[in-house]
Amino acid sequence: MKAFRFGAAFLMAVASAGIAHAQETAPQQTPPAGQPQDAGQPQDAGQSVLRVDVTNQAAQDMVLIIPAMPTAQVTATAAGPTDELGRRLAKVIVDDLGNTGLFKTLGPDAVGDIAYTEVTAPNYANWSARSAQALVQGYVRANGNGSITVGCYLYDVALQSELIRQGFVVSPGDWRRAAHKCADAIYTRLTGEGPYFDSQVVYIAEQGPKNRRRKQLAIMDQDGANHRFLTNGQSIVLTPRLSPRQNAILYMSYEKNRPSIHIYDLASRSDRTLVSNVSLNFAPHWSPDARWVIFSMAQAGNTDIYRVASSGGDPQRLTTSPGIDTGGSYSPDGSKIVFESDRGGSQQLYVMDANGGNQRRISFGGGRYATPVWSPRGDLIAFTRIGGGAFRIGVMNPSGGGERLLTNSWGDEGPSWSPNGRVLMFFRAAQGSGRPDLWSVDLTGVNARKVPTPLDGSDPNWGPLRP
Repeated sequence: MKAFRFGAAFLMAVASAGIAHAQETAPQQTPPAGQPQDAGQPQDAGQSVLRVDVTNQAAQDMVLIIPAMPTAQVTATAAGPTDELGRRLAKVIVDDLGNTGLFKTLGPDAVGDIAYTEVTAPNYANWSARSAQALVQGYVRANGNGSITVGCYLYDVALQSELIRQGFVVSPGDWRRAAHKCADAIYTRLTGEGPYFDSQVVYIAEQGPKNRRRKQLAIMDQDGANHRFLTNGQSIVLTPRLSPRQNAILYMSYEKNRPSIHIYDLASRSDRTLVSNVSLNFAPHWSPDARWVIFSMAQAGNTDIYRVASSGGDPQRLTTSPGIDTGGSYSPDGSKIVFESDRGGSQQLYVMDANGGNQRRISFGGGRYATPVWSPRGDLIAFTRIGGGAFRIGVMNPSGGGERLLTNSWGDEGPSWSPNGRVLMFFRAAQGSGRPDLWSVDLTGVNARKVPTPLDGSDPNWGPLRP
């Protein structure tokens, strides 16, 4: 359980943007002027102080009511009639915000419908009687060019003030993105944290018996929707990483039992080999600008970290110490790399400059440390700690201090950060069967939940916020 508290308010800016990504169209953000009525700018004017404390685990969740989004005129769209769409949009927002563990969300099934005229004129007395602190309302409109407009409003019920007014113009197939964008705006306004709902995850979908696992590269929205397989499972694939530019996926392939690093282009759905013909290579990661790929390679009996241009070329060796160096991950500014090494006798975490200089150990707790990954905020490094027969997810600061374990299960490993650095996704192996599933946990270590996937799942990588 988390607490809500009162603090300084801020106002969400409303900008206009329309950016093409791969073969999809990003939501165009636009002020919903004139829908349902021209109500001008948000009326908060710095007066509301409604805020959620993301660090407090002890008190009552904020009650957030989200009725179905009405439409002025029911119109057929490629995603269904606008009245149906308004209900589905509200439910996605309910799920996004409810899954954070910060809000008690009451959606369309619990609170019923509202009239179209109420969108900008809430019935505050009604919602106050239901103990609501915050209210999310919106509308859906079909446009003449085949697109739809989704309006999104957030209200402080106690002060009867409008906190957010945003609108998104999307193709019908991208209606879920409009819901995620709305939820992101609400989450940011009420927590002060960055958004993360409108993002994607790549992972390895698994099925079949233990000695003959079929492993496919897959991609989905962060909530498990819009799932699709990218490879056919004929070759083993591992450790996918979505490019910072969100146009490609880096991954390991064991085609014909020979390890190689591949880049899958999402727009063309084509695949190219980046590194091959070596005795062993694994654990590839992008640099923040996507110009470089770091990976581990075994040569002459020693495993070291190398880097190679993402366009191709000869790998450059970064580490030279005897032992096994692997698992590299760049800092957000690209100046440092965190990696794991057994050079000191046990598997521990080290940090070095991006060119391989100034290598130093940062982990000194009990057990072994693996799969380090730098937070997009730069303030923490997540890792897998192995000890006492268990694998657990933890975090520490880049100098090695402030270590905290966030999970306490039998087989948790492979953490990956949400775009805002507040949530981690990882995979959890079931004791006995060893079958993995995807899970997420926030930095409090309290709000752990299973992420839905059609098959078993491992090696998740959470991509950046979509444009």
